[in-house]
Amino acid sequence: MPAQPRPRHTVSTQRALTLAQHASRLRACATPSEVALWALLRGRQLGVEFRRQVVLGQRIVDFFAPAHRLAVEVDGGYHQGRGAADATRDSELRRQGVRVLHLTAEEVLTEPQLVVARIRDALLR
Repeated sequence: MPAQPRPRHTVSTQRALTLAQHASRLRACATPSEVALWALLRGRQLGVEFRRQVVLGQRIVDFFAPAHRLAVEVDGGYHQGRGAADATRDSELRRQGVRVLHLTAEEVLTEPQLVVARIRDALLR
Protein backbone atom coordinates (compact mmCIF):
# COMPACT_ATOMS: atom_id res chain seq x y z
CA MET A 1 0.00 0.00 0.00
CA PRO A 2 1.51 3.37 -0.97
CA ALA A 3 2.23 5.87 1.76
CA GLN A 4 -0.29 8.65 2.17
CA PRO A 5 1.02 12.09 1.20
CA ARG A 6 1.61 14.43 4.09
CA PRO A 7 -0.77 17.33 4.38
CA ARG A 8 0.88 20.54 3.25
CA HIS A 9 0.18 23.92 4.70
CA THR A 10 -0.04 26.81 2.33
CA VAL A 11 2.15 29.80 2.99
CA SER A 12 -0.86 31.75 4.24
CA THR A 13 -1.86 28.93 6.59
CA GLN A 14 1.67 28.72 7.95
CA ARG A 15 1.76 32.51 8.39
CA ALA A 16 -1.60 32.41 10.21
CA LEU A 17 -0.30 29.71 12.56
CA THR A 18 2.86 31.71 13.21
CA LEU A 19 0.85 34.87 13.93
CA ALA A 20 -1.48 33.00 16.29
CA GLN A 21 1.49 31.55 18.17
CA HIS A 22 3.16 34.95 18.37
CA ALA A 23 -0.06 36.55 19.64
CA SER A 24 -0.24 33.89 22.34
CA ARG A 25 3.34 34.68 23.41
CA LEU A 26 2.53 38.40 23.47
CA ARG A 27 -0.43 37.74 25.79
CA ALA A 28 1.83 35.77 28.12
CA CYS A 29 4.56 38.45 28.14
CA ALA A 30 2.55 41.67 28.31
CA THR A 31 4.27 44.96 29.06
CA PRO A 32 3.35 46.83 32.25
CA SER A 33 1.31 49.34 30.23
CA GLU A 34 -0.57 46.54 28.45
CA VAL A 35 -1.31 44.89 31.81
CA ALA A 36 -2.59 48.22 33.17
CA LEU A 37 -4.80 48.86 30.14
CA TRP A 38 -6.16 45.32 30.17
CA ALA A 39 -7.19 45.85 33.81
CA LEU A 40 -9.33 48.78 32.57
CA LEU A 41 -10.82 46.97 29.57
CA ARG A 42 -11.37 43.36 30.61
CA GLY A 43 -14.76 42.02 31.57
CA ARG A 44 -16.70 44.61 29.54
CA GLN A 45 -15.90 47.36 32.05
CA LEU A 46 -16.57 49.93 29.32
CA GLY A 47 -19.71 48.09 28.23
CA VAL A 48 -17.85 46.63 25.24
CA GLU A 49 -15.97 43.37 24.75
CA PHE A 50 -12.26 43.82 24.17
CA ARG A 51 -9.80 41.12 23.25
CA ARG A 52 -6.05 41.38 23.53
CA GLN A 53 -3.28 40.53 21.07
CA VAL A 54 -5.67 39.79 18.22
CA VAL A 55 -4.61 38.68 14.75
CA LEU A 56 -6.24 40.83 12.06
CA GLY A 57 -5.13 39.79 8.61
CA GLN A 58 -1.34 39.85 8.65
CA ARG A 59 -1.11 42.04 11.77
CA ILE A 60 -1.47 41.66 15.53
CA VAL A 61 -3.16 44.48 17.43
CA ASP A 62 -2.77 45.03 21.17
CA PHE A 63 -6.50 45.34 21.96
CA PHE A 64 -9.55 44.97 19.74
CA ALA A 65 -13.25 45.71 20.21
CA PRO A 66 -14.85 43.55 17.49
CA ALA A 67 -18.34 45.08 17.72
CA HIS A 68 -16.87 48.53 17.05
CA ARG A 69 -13.99 47.47 14.77
CA LEU A 70 -11.66 49.49 17.01
CA ALA A 71 -8.02 48.54 17.61
CA VAL A 72 -6.18 50.15 20.52
CA GLU A 73 -2.40 50.19 20.27
CA VAL A 74 -0.09 50.94 23.19
CA ASP A 75 3.09 52.49 21.82
CA GLY A 76 6.10 52.22 24.09
CA GLY A 77 9.59 53.62 23.78
CA TYR A 78 10.46 50.97 21.20
CA HIS A 79 8.02 52.68 18.80
CA GLN A 80 10.26 55.70 18.35
CA GLY A 81 11.24 55.98 14.72
CA ARG A 82 8.51 53.60 13.60
CA GLY A 83 6.16 56.28 12.25
CA ALA A 84 6.30 55.08 8.65
CA ALA A 85 5.81 51.44 9.60
CA ASP A 86 2.90 52.35 11.89
CA ALA A 87 1.30 54.41 9.11
CA THR A 88 1.52 51.46 6.70
CA ARG A 89 0.10 49.12 9.32
CA ASP A 90 -2.75 51.51 10.15
CA SER A 91 -3.53 51.87 6.45
CA GLU A 92 -3.76 48.09 6.08
CA LEU A 93 -6.08 47.89 9.08
CA ARG A 94 -8.27 50.72 7.73
CA ARG A 95 -8.67 48.77 4.48
CA GLN A 96 -10.09 45.98 6.65
CA GLY A 97 -12.56 48.45 8.19
CA VAL A 98 -10.64 48.75 11.47
CA ARG A 99 -10.09 52.10 13.18
CA VAL A 100 -6.89 52.46 15.21
CA LEU A 101 -6.39 54.47 18.39
CA HIS A 102 -2.78 54.95 19.49
CA LEU A 103 -1.95 55.52 23.14
CA THR A 104 1.47 55.94 24.67
CA ALA A 105 2.63 53.57 27.36
CA GLU A 106 3.34 56.56 29.57
CA GLU A 107 -0.20 57.94 29.39
CA VAL A 108 -1.66 54.48 30.07
CA LEU A 109 0.41 54.25 33.24
CA THR A 110 0.08 57.85 34.44
CA GLU A 111 -3.33 59.02 33.19
CA PRO A 112 -5.67 56.02 33.12
CA GLN A 113 -8.86 58.11 33.37
CA LEU A 114 -7.81 60.17 30.34
CA VAL A 115 -7.07 56.94 28.47
CA VAL A 116 -10.52 55.55 29.32
CA ALA A 117 -12.12 58.81 28.12
CA ARG A 118 -10.21 58.63 24.82
CA ILE A 119 -11.26 55.01 24.29
CA ARG A 120 -14.91 55.82 25.10
CA ASP A 121 -14.78 58.71 22.63
CA ALA A 122 -13.33 56.43 19.94
CA LEU A 123 -16.04 53.85 20.58
CA LEU A 124 -18.74 56.47 19.97
CA ARG A 125 -17.36 57.45 16.57
